[in-house]
Amino acid sequence: MNQVSKKYLTECKNSLDVEQTHSLSATDNWAHVNRELIHQDWDTLYKKIAKCVDKIAVDSTSVQRLMEEHFEIACRFYTPSKEAYIGMGIFYKENEDMKKFHNAYHSGMVDYLGDAMVHYARKNL
Repeated sequence: MNQVSKKYLTECKNSLDVEQTHSLSATDNWAHVNRELIHQDWDTLYKKIAKCVDKIAVDSTSVQRLMEEHFEIACRFYTPSKEAYIGMGIFYKENEDMKKFHNAYHSGMVDYLGDAMVHYARKNL
């Protein structure tokens, strides 16, 4: 995330807030989402990503395939824009509960995941 300006990061956080607020309102707080399945899928994916943190660059093909899976899971709630998806990575880092949750998989997970999300978003969204 150090590769993008603070101004752009602020725009990304704002996009996430606007898009999630709209989506929550339009879908009765994501009533359509099978939360148990989503949490299982996140857990499986995060275990795979955690194995990459110390070994594989975020821009590698294998990690970017995992990020494609991450984006697809996120899209079960709503399809975020490029900026909102990057904003999600910022949220993971800035929200203490989310940071603890993700870093429970690996102490460097939040930073690694955020960088991988930025790379994925810039190349694919």
